[in-house]
Amino acid sequence: MDEVEVEAGLKEAREFLEQNPDINSIDLMIGDINGVIRGKRIPRDSLLKAYEDGICLPASLFALDINGNTIEETGLGLDQGESDRLCFPVPGTLSRTPWQDRPCAQVLMSMYENSRAPFIYDPRHVLQRVLDRFAELKLTPVVAVETEFYVVDRERDEWQQLQPPVSPVTGKRDTQCQVYSLSDLDDHCDFIEAIHEAAQTQRLPVDTAIAECAPGQFEINLKHRNNAMQACDEAVLLKRLIKGVSARHQMDATFMAKPYNQEAGSGTHIHVSLLDEQGNNVFKGEADDPLGSAVLKSAIAGTLTLMPESMVIFAPNANSYRRFQPGFYVPMSQTWGADNRTVAVRIPGGSDEARRLEHRVAGADANPYLLMASILAGIHYGITQRLTPPAPVVGNGYASHPPSLPSSWIQALEQWQRNELLPEYLGREFCRVYHANRHGERLLFMRNVSPQEFDWYLRSV
Repeated sequence: MDEVEVEAGLKEAREFLEQNPDINSIDLMIGDINGVIRGKRIPRDSLLKAYEDGICLPASLFALDINGNTIEETGLGLDQGESDRLCFPVPGTLSRTPWQDRPCAQVLMSMYENSRAPFIYDPRHVLQRVLDRFAELKLTPVVAVETEFYVVDRERDEWQQLQPPVSPVTGKRDTQCQVYSLSDLDDHCDFIEAIHEAAQTQRLPVDTAIAECAPGQFEINLKHRNNAMQACDEAVLLKRLIKGVSARHQMDATFMAKPYNQEAGSGTHIHVSLLDEQGNNVFKGEADDPLGSAVLKSAIAGTLTLMPESMVIFAPNANSYRRFQPGFYVPMSQTWGADNRTVAVRIPGGSDEARRLEHRVAGADANPYLLMASILAGIHYGITQRLTPPAPVVGNGYASHPPSLPSSWIQALEQWQRNELLPEYLGREFCRVYHANRHGERLLFMRNVSPQEFDWYLRSV
């Protein structure tokens, strides 16, 4: 964070306050290792100081598990005296929060050392570390983030389970849904339109809205960006926006990977292409070649190679692995193919100019910055090592390729401990802290006895 960036930020903040005289408070937000938004709320008179001098938050923010417990094994808590670091606003993310009852605003923050060097445990800086590797190659990733989610009723059913919301049109609770159904979008058109209006206020490049294959499940896509960091910032902001707008419509939005036993899980798909210095897509192949260029094939080979090492980022918690089940259209093996939705890495159809890869493994609960960093690390590794992928899958990849990726939390964590390639990209010290955080959360999770265990074992054993 240098003086030029500070001055640019101050100019942005002054203009915002001038244009929004009714704003009385601003949320200063920072995403932790899990992607959970944390931070402070300040009065408008303190905003310029936050841009100029930063605000203090404890380094242990990146030691927190999903419930806000400090995982001391990370070494970021008591071992360093719960010391503070500086956080500065992210340029371009200051905006109103139109779903709030009162005039409010928000801005994303990123953490720095007191020397103003990047704090290496902040996922934004982890992603930047990978992006710097592409800058050395004079290549620019162009990316898009697609995330699925559910809206659910705020009341549980008679068994205390989640249930879909009541349709505002029919007055009945949804029990089924057809993928790409326009009728289901019509039923929730006020909700979808409110999301688009709020996104317009926050300058988020929302594209299409899709009804997915379960009641209350939707996908709202963001347009491609030639700035991967900005794309991830926007994914984080869209998630908060969806939760806020859902609350205004008396619903809860969840990005759990698998909220229902018998319904599809929610995933995050990442689209990536690469531009050279002249703006040419280096994934473009010969005319009418659906498999793209040799560079694209090497990129795919790299993503497949790093896929097992990255699994605990793709699926970071206990619920994440409920999604990896046969019959729910989730890739569980290192496969790729052209215009094939049964594989882990798909080359979508369309023009050669738009040739790209689509990574389809991660859940909706993945941290966007870490997810993007791990996928781009695989791409970088593949193209710099000139790797060759296996034969592309034709037909049903679920049937032809048995599961090969880590399929449980403990397997993914054990693989993370054996990782050799990914730490070179994300940073070995970050990888140590990430493992300690996820391992610590798993230990806490395993201490709890679930209601199903009472149902199955209380009287039977």
